[in-house]
Amino acid sequence: MSRKVGVIGGGAWGTALAGLAARAGNAVVIWAREPEVVEQINAVHENPLFLPGVILGPGVRAVGDLGDLGGCDLVLAVAPAQHLRAVLAAFSPAARPGLPVVLCAKGVEQGTLCLMTEVLAATLPDAAPAVLSGPSFAAEVARGLPTAVTLAAADEGLAREIAAAIAAPAFRPYLSTDLVGAEAGGAIKNVLAIACGIVEGRELGRSAHAALVTRGFAELTRLAVALGGRVETVAGLCGLGDLVLTCSSSQSRNMSLGIALGRGQSLAEATAGKRTIAEGAASAPAVRALSRRLGVETPISDAVAGILAGETDVDQAIAELLARPLRSET
Repeated sequence: MSRKVGVIGGGAWGTALAGLAARAGNAVVIWAREPEVVEQINAVHENPLFLPGVILGPGVRAVGDLGDLGGCDLVLAVAPAQHLRAVLAAFSPAARPGLPVVLCAKGVEQGTLCLMTEVLAATLPDAAPAVLSGPSFAAEVARGLPTAVTLAAADEGLAREIAAAIAAPAFRPYLSTDLVGAEAGGAIKNVLAIACGIVEGRELGRSAHAALVTRGFAELTRLAVALGGRVETVAGLCGLGDLVLTCSSSQSRNMSLGIALGRGQSLAEATAGKRTIAEGAASAPAVRALSRRLGVETPISDAVAGILAGETDVDQAIAELLARPLRSET
């Protein structure tokens, strides 16, 4: 069944999801903040600014007014985590009650320490929330390469309806009812990916990389469970799967940021001139504050937050992590 699908966010991931939804037979309207993105998608069916070389096809139309998404059957919210509240608030006059909104941004909001489901509840309280998360690089999804993700909604029937709207032969959503676990895994792994990039940039070796991924997954699990998520959720695609992908490739904006920091660049130098956002850099201080509020130990995430804030340097943070008291692994 064809649906009208709205996509909020004209970056690489929003563009890839718009193309995916169109290939599944839907009419797609994508909202982009940048006028040049709207113009290029409508003129040549491509977003050369954020996802060059990918043709979207005539089923995708771009707009610059959020009100144009008002008649959609389903909306994918792909605006960056730190901007999601403002964008959803601007969209709220056009959103009908019960509108399914799929949260595709991964992060913890600074200041409020809210997950994206909490941001949605505050801005669109009548929406039907869902979370899409998992190991998925935008360029690979756009090219039709095999990808599996987690799609979480409290109502399993709603999750099945959304899955039917976006699934493709090479894009496989696995269903869950654990929204908190799905979004917590995606938010925390971005911070850990910066740490893995630092290990890569400092040339500390594959053993250190493997240890950091494993111990990072342990702290990701602790925090997700403290937030109300389930262990089995973060052991799946939206937690472990996403962590493995993001911590193993410089395609990851978060890992590439960490590589630059590990090679001695400052945060300002590493981000200069970049239009894309490494969500982990904004989420790191929020993850640290959230873990402290909940009484959860997250030493790797804390170290990343300290480095980004200029409270410590890379070598000191590494030394402090290695000097932690010996303890049981579990």
